[in-house]
Amino acid sequence: MAQPKGTVVLAYSGGLDTSCILVWLKEQGYDVIAYLANIGQKEDFEAARKKALALGAKKVYIEDVSREFVESFIWPAVQANALYEDRYLLGTALARPCIARGLVGIAQQERAAYIAHGATGKGNDQVRFELSCYALCPKIKVVAPWRLPEFYQRFPGRRELMDYAKKHGIPVPVTPQTPWSMDENLMHIRSGAPVPSNPHVQSSPLHIHCVPVKVTNTGDGATRSSALELFVYLNDIAGKHGVGRIDIVENRFVGMKSRGIYETPAGTILYHAHLDIEAFTMDREVRKIKQGLSLKFSELVYNGFWHSPECEFLRECIGRSQEPVVGTVRLSVFKGHVYILGRESPRSLYNEELVSMNVQGDYEPADATGFININSLRLKEYHRLQSKVTVKQDE
Repeated sequence: MAQPKGTVVLAYSGGLDTSCILVWLKEQGYDVIAYLANIGQKEDFEAARKKALALGAKKVYIEDVSREFVESFIWPAVQANALYEDRYLLGTALARPCIARGLVGIAQQERAAYIAHGATGKGNDQVRFELSCYALCPKIKVVAPWRLPEFYQRFPGRRELMDYAKKHGIPVPVTPQTPWSMDENLMHIRSGAPVPSNPHVQSSPLHIHCVPVKVTNTGDGATRSSALELFVYLNDIAGKHGVGRIDIVENRFVGMKSRGIYETPAGTILYHAHLDIEAFTMDREVRKIKQGLSLKFSELVYNGFWHSPECEFLRECIGRSQEPVVGTVRLSVFKGHVYILGRESPRSLYNEELVSMNVQGDYEPADATGFININSLRLKEYHRLQSKVTVKQDE
């Protein structure tokens, strides 16, 4: 019998890994408290509670943080137009600091010295969970079984883990033929299964005031205004059309490349809608700076630094840039694509008279001659020097 080691709060999902880890932690002498965050995954939470208790958890906490996830994590990412390596909308990366916040809160409430998770030693999630936990509670200790030799040598593969589950009467929703579970939350699903596309057209105006505030389906007039309802509704509409599915090879923070198949329906619609209204309302030079900030923001979030001082600073800067981003975008989704149909805004910087070929407006065409001459000066000097160098080399 192992010596008592104290209380550990386990980030619990109810799947193969964390169910086996719960039992294993008890074998090592820990009192285990299971923590399950509801971030929009399709889950029988009551069944997960009963399962954790049956496996020996001292307590089980199930927290619905889905609204917090949308408002405090997804909305800042939408404002940033956040993309990692030009394609990934950061669904998992945004969820981990949200879960970690709840995990640490329960650890502090229960006076637990330890937290544990089921993230593998090769992935990004171990970094995301632990950096968040250490930032929020510097004295917390982390138990990461997949990095402990006594664990990963005992369980070198999924088959050994399933044998352990069978031996200890742990029900698991996977088989040796299909050993991988899906990572699902409100923002996205990561899986290997394809999403069928639906050819039926839906068209919706999306109202944006720094963050999305209302979506209306022009087909049936249905309107959603709260952050959570709006996001769930867009997920449903876009999901039926196969919007937001990508198959990519990405660079993990720990140094290896990995393949990811992601489905991010609502996030994809909001990315395109926000990008469109932002271009319509934001000053050109501010937007250039903001694009650089967005790139850095995406990298920080992917790598697990949501709760870092630099990421907090970026969120403040990006938030300040969003003050003029107000308006309505009309769009449609069809066979996996999002189409922008139009936009309007009281803060629009688009001046139809100024760009018209029929009206001169407040613009003097002759001024363009000086503008071109000044900008061509640098090019002329560069090529004059290049000509001299070429002639000298030929001599």
